Amino acid sequence: MTALALRQVVEDALAKVGADVSFIRIPKGKPRTTTWLAIEHGFGIRHYASGRNVYIVQTRMGGKLRTVTLGPASVLTRTQATQVARMVLAHARMGENPATNRRRIRSAPRYTDFLDEIWEKWASRWSSKTYDINSGYRRLYLQNAFAELSIDELNEEHVTRWFAEVNRQTGPGAANMALGLLSLMLNKAEAWGYRLENTNPCRVVRMNRRRQCERFLTHEELARLGLVLARARDGDHAMRSLAAKAATLLLLTGCRRGEILGLHWQDIHGTRIKLRHGKTGPRMVWLGNEARAIIDTIPRYEKIPWVFWNTPYRRPMRAIDTFWRQFREQAGLPCLRVHDLRHTFASHAAMNKETLPMIGRLLGHASVQSTARYAHMDDEHVLDAAGEIGAAVEKMIG
Repeated sequence: MTALALRQVVEDALAKVGADVSFIRIPKGKPRTTTWLAIEHGFGIRHYASGRNVYIVQTRMGGKLRTVTLGPASVLTRTQATQVARMVLAHARMGENPATNRRRIRSAPRYTDFLDEIWEKWASRWSSKTYDINSGYRRLYLQNAFAELSIDELNEEHVTRWFAEVNRQTGPGAANMALGLLSLMLNKAEAWGYRLENTNPCRVVRMNRRRQCERFLTHEELARLGLVLARARDGDHAMRSLAAKAATLLLLTGCRRGEILGLHWQDIHGTRIKLRHGKTGPRMVWLGNEARAIIDTIPRYEKIPWVFWNTPYRRPMRAIDTFWRQFREQAGLPCLRVHDLRHTFASHAAMNKETLPMIGRLLGHASVQSTARYAHMDDEHVLDAAGEIGAAVEKMIG
């Protein structure tokens, strides 16, 4: 559809809603901002530096993103502009030639085909455990969710109804996981050109409230646990010593349990660990001197690739739960989970004034939102921060 044809569509639609078409002219200069209205997808108001506000429609036509000017907000009412926007969008969808339709079909696959494409192109980045978990969610909640739609047709109504049904079938945590996986898929659809940018409908769906069970160790608790782990590392029990070294590395790197216990010697390169299968894909982990020193004390065995090797059973060490219960009881921390060591790493990084992007990079998070829930401060650091800010303000007004 040409620009001239679109302009004629706009004029005809304006005439149908009884608007004066004598104002039609394209504002000059670059737009400053655009406010998108939730009434209709791609419908918004563009604000110009001159103070002029213009209704626009933005949609994909012929495989390209097109912006259509409807008219100034000073002349059109919101109702008239909405009606015109709907007419233009409908005409744009129906008025494309066969070649354009073929291009659109190729660029926007059906939902089920895109699900297969995600698993083919992206799932290889997941760890084996993450792959198995996500495949379960796919089979239970995603496989047949939107089978009749193309991936670019999914909107807020579809996702909201689907999320309500998933909540009816399962618990709130599992529903959140399924929604997160669907959101990842739609973000990839935008990145791969199948959807318009910033149109992921999962963003408007409120997740179920999380049960907050994370905690981090204070300086005093860290000292107690550190003493227990040091004794175990230097002890005569080989497997207990190895479990203590694994727990210490979790505390020093912020890695997940599976990332540390699944290490191969070939993954370690000086002060770096190249994780082949992290939860969010391959990533780099940086080792401090203390973490590197711990690794240097772990025995190697000929033709054994795993760093943490269970010699009595001749297999990789998959868990440290039995020894961990002993460690935490001896440290007087009976409710401490292994994953709380990762939370401790992140929280103390925040208290040392590391930025959220830096902490997210250290933890291997895909988004800052994931990092923010780890960045807690204890009362001592909050009090110090309040004192520093108060002193600075007093100096400025003094």
